Amino acid sequence: EGILVPGFINAHCHLELSHLHKVIKKEKGLLSFIKSIPEKRNVSKKIIMNSIENAEKEMIKNGIVAVADICNTSDTLLLKSNKNLEYYNFIETFAISDKLIDQSINQAIFLRHLFRQVGLKTTITPHSPYSVHPRMMKVISELYDKKDHILSIHFQESFLEDQMFKFKKGQLVDWLKEKNADPEIWKEKSSSLDSLKDLRGIKKLLVHNTFSSNKNITDDYFCTCPKANLYIENRLPDYSIFNENKICVGTDSLASNNSLSILEELIVIQENSDYDLNTLLKIGCKNGAEIFGFKELGTFEIGKKPGVNLIDVKKKLLYSTTKLKVLF
Repeated sequence: EGILVPGFINAHCHLELSHLHKVIKKEKGLLSFIKSIPEKRNVSKKIIMNSIENAEKEMIKNGIVAVADICNTSDTLLLKSNKNLEYYNFIETFAISDKLIDQSINQAIFLRHLFRQVGLKTTITPHSPYSVHPRMMKVISELYDKKDHILSIHFQESFLEDQMFKFKKGQLVDWLKEKNADPEIWKEKSSSLDSLKDLRGIKKLLVHNTFSSNKNITDDYFCTCPKANLYIENRLPDYSIFNENKICVGTDSLASNNSLSILEELIVIQENSDYDLNTLLKIGCKNGAEIFGFKELGTFEIGKKPGVNLIDVKKKLLYSTTKLKVLF
């Protein structure tokens, strides 16, 4: 017994970090998390590939039919070419000094070519406002072409980001200085939104928004990853500020989550918002499909193949005990 829902859309994931499951400590803050990734990332290629494969299997078991995945390498390319799931690939770039821009962009163009060559949706995208040089934002906007549907960027995931732009100081600024970053990153902008000016006119998905407020809400699309937000910062966004037609949901990576389940993410959102069941399912299925251009997914309509999940809803609510069965 229960209700039938379309397959879920995972709107933000880092499949290539799946081998970092249970490796990085919880609730240490974004900066600590960022520092830990390169320290823990050097493992054998076999472990990385096995972890990626197992993560995809977990998503399929949890009723996910499509994934917007962040890529820094080609590690996931072979798996994605099998097309067990629909993927939108964001080739993530970052450069904190002008001299690093060309190398990073050339690598991104090369990776975009590899992914597009096997028929995968792929867009070059900036990592975040604090890790991308202003000139690089302009270069990324110039690379956006007719094959691109949307661009993704990590946004206001930590209070340190606001502190950096508003007051030109804080732990994030100190860390960037240690890394010999160009001061233009934080000195030329007064807010995270300022850093997006060079991307004006491009469809954007702002991811996390943990510390966003009403004044940060634009006409862009927004993605929330509640379990990862709790894992890293032990904080959730204010869900009342979002337009329910422009918000979708992701799992982030197994480096910052104990599972890859959109249903579990929706349960957390339900517990911390006024969203009813219909709204929760819309942001878990319909919105993501529309945002990424997955035309056959997201809703039950003639001509579509959205997948079919059965969930045992009680009194129009989701519970921690709610079970899911993939029917098709």
